[in-house]
Amino acid sequence: MSSALPNRPPLPPFTEETAAQKVRMAEDAWNRRDPEGVSLAYTTDSIWRNRSQFLTGREAIVQFLTQKWNKELDYRLIKELWAYQDNRIAVRFAYEWRDDSGNWFRSYGNENWEFDENGLMRRRLASTNDLAIKESERKYHWPLGRRPDSHPSLSELGL
Repeated sequence: MSSALPNRPPLPPFTEETAAQKVRMAEDAWNRRDPEGVSLAYTTDSIWRNRSQFLTGREAIVQFLTQKWNKELDYRLIKELWAYQDNRIAVRFAYEWRDDSGNWFRSYGNENWEFDENGLMRRRLASTNDLAIKESERKYHWPLGRRPDSHPSLSELGL
């Protein structure tokens, strides 16, 4: 069942340009770390698989993201378009964060997204692996929030 909310452009079917735009919009939203705001990009009955967790609906998404960003401190994310077709987008990503003991991690993963006709994501399937890193190995040093346009992409960083 799709949401009755207004359109959230760009809308499917995606082109390379609109798919890349959708990916950057998602990256920007996640880097703001606002669970309520992020949840508005998803249908009210959106289905997620995130690692070993299975979620359904915006309320579950808000709860999940709230817990995530309470645990993953100084969170900075880069997403990159991998492939697209019709109403689906595949993304690869890496993000850096630290725990409350000061240990740093880089989490790598892939996401498969499926959108409804209004441009809301109705399915998100994510696989993620965490790698402990030294603080000196960090590659993301921008101030918390949106990644600057001048900051290298995942490919440019060799990730």
